[in-house]
Amino acid sequence: MAFSELLDRVGGLGRFQVLQTVALVVPIVWLTTHNIVENFSAAVPSHCCWVPLLDNRTTQASAPGALGPEALLTVSIPPGPNQGPHQCRRFPTNWSEATTEPCVDGWVYDLSTFTSTIVAEWDLVCDSQALKPVSQSIYLAGILVGAAVCGQVSDRLGRRPLLTWSYLQMAVLGTAAAFAPMFPVYCLFRFLVAFATASVMMNTATLVVMEWTSTQARASTMTLNALGFSFGQVLVASVAHGVRDRVPLQLVLSAPFFLCFVYSWWVVCTMAAVTGRLEQGLRELQRVAAIKGKRAAGDVLLSAMQEELSASQAPASLGTLLCMPGLGLGICVSTLCWFSTGFTFYGLALALQALGGDVFLLQFFIGVVDILAKIGTPLLLSHLGRRPVQAASLVLAGLCILANMLVPHGEWLWDLRSALAALGLGGVGSAYTCIIVYTGELFPTGEAVMTAVGLGQMAGRMGGILGPLVRLLAVQSPSLPLLLYGLVSVLSGLAALLLPETQNLPLPDTIQDVQNQ
Repeated sequence: MAFSELLDRVGGLGRFQVLQTVALVVPIVWLTTHNIVENFSAAVPSHCCWVPLLDNRTTQASAPGALGPEALLTVSIPPGPNQGPHQCRRFPTNWSEATTEPCVDGWVYDLSTFTSTIVAEWDLVCDSQALKPVSQSIYLAGILVGAAVCGQVSDRLGRRPLLTWSYLQMAVLGTAAAFAPMFPVYCLFRFLVAFATASVMMNTATLVVMEWTSTQARASTMTLNALGFSFGQVLVASVAHGVRDRVPLQLVLSAPFFLCFVYSWWVVCTMAAVTGRLEQGLRELQRVAAIKGKRAAGDVLLSAMQEELSASQAPASLGTLLCMPGLGLGICVSTLCWFSTGFTFYGLALALQALGGDVFLLQFFIGVVDILAKIGTPLLLSHLGRRPVQAASLVLAGLCILANMLVPHGEWLWDLRSALAALGLGGVGSAYTCIIVYTGELFPTGEAVMTAVGLGQMAGRMGGILGPLVRLLAVQSPSLPLLLYGLVSVLSGLAALLLPETQNLPLPDTIQDVQNQ
């Protein structure tokens, strides 16, 4: 008897599932703010080289007939590529019209929008501008490492202990990142926060969707879990609009995880039953039955669990799964879809400044579009099926990104570029919702599905790591990053057509069930 059948005996959907789902999704909202916060805490202010002539004290000490600020800027800073003052060059002190020099004395930043960012604090501009996408990739590398490690650890120790520890780790190290004295220390703290982020995402998805939700409610609860990421995007835009300094912004986004750490002790875990600790697994099921107002027969449940474990086979390795008919292709294509969502999303969502305009409004708008996309995705899944929705959402995202390449840069076209970017990211959000549900239904429960989900998470994070780094290719051609984001999304969407349809099919319990499908 599968665990989902045992769950149905104590009630597949009710008060317990609602309470547990809400308790687990709320941290996802705040977790997302850490993923996106560098759109604001690492924003690049307008800047130019510091020169003595532009020093306020020098200007105030000048004679009444001295040149004004604009004239001083003209004779101190050469024009840049965009007809404004050059951001990385200045005229030397012994002024010569034919020569310029780097900003040897530092930079002057326009702090009218953001009073403090890591870019202005540690001069991540000009020759050091690559350090910003590198820091974003380091953060996403932390999620990759966390996804690789935490899946195995949670299978052995249980979901709840690891989830509780991860909340505490995010709270403490997120707070520490706000006071990091140097850029490398900041990157280290962010890496460790991301490590805990992966643990929270994986264990939340497993507890909400795979272990404590009936088959009929799986798509709905997964959509609610995915909506947590969307609301997080809206939340970070709202909070950052009111908190323009990176230090208090980081503190505001980290403090709620102390509360999550406290109430996470209530969360129920089922892996005790899966890994053979029958007594503990039975107590968890009886606890759920009590919460739901049903008194399940302990002897019946225990015998059913023993029967399930005695019939189970040893878990197959990844290499074995890849060589099995029906499983190998599914793992490869689903992993490609995971990679595409991470690559496209983090490549675009962490570079909103490049689109111009109001970055707060754009982030808010993207979050709203993502909410609408994820609300509409379950309806599409129920009417059209998993495979067409997965393929169409990725292809739509890629086409919107490629179309953005054709829009000229200019303030009067900012609305069009923003709309295309939001629609593209909405397609990615829909694809993300679908691939989580799809992966859970393509592979048998237990070790195989955890292997597929873990591999998919790793591929998504690897795509996320590469996404920001691809933006460095804009030095060669401004359109090259968009071309890569669009092509990868379109190709992965077409590859999704090779997957089998799983709509209205029972969740497979064994590898043989997958091959029979």
